[in-house]
Amino acid sequence: MAYASEEPPSLDDIADLANRAVAKLPEPVRSHLAAVVIRVEEFCDEETEAALDLETAFDLLGLYRGVALHRKSGWDVPHDVDLIVLYRRPILDYWCETGEPLSRIVRHVLWHEVGHHLGFSDEDMERIEAEE
Repeated sequence: MAYASEEPPSLDDIADLANRAVAKLPEPVRSHLAAVVIRVEEFCDEETEAALDLETAFDLLGLYRGVALHRKSGWDVPHDVDLIVLYRRPILDYWCETGEPLSRIVRHVLWHEVGHHLGFSDEDMERIEAEE
């Protein structure tokens, strides 16, 4: 998605890119996302920033909140929904710094958070991306 507007991409624009990225994931992966909420926010909240010991909220592009699939049990009672949050302002900042296509950045951040949901390590996700 190219932007010719003088206005920066909105929350809805980033959500649209995320939805397009989800649609391109292989079916076995997409089927595991049926109950996962994907949301776009401007920044992480102060509590998250403190809990992750971030220097600034710009340091966090996305976050998975939930229980990874490999840790779930049929006996568990869910306490909350699994949630993937993409943070618009840090994503846009990264986009401006790198010049990478915005759709590629959103896809990368989304895939990373989906990987956490699936129980992949950071090393697993780096290997998978390198194979693309």
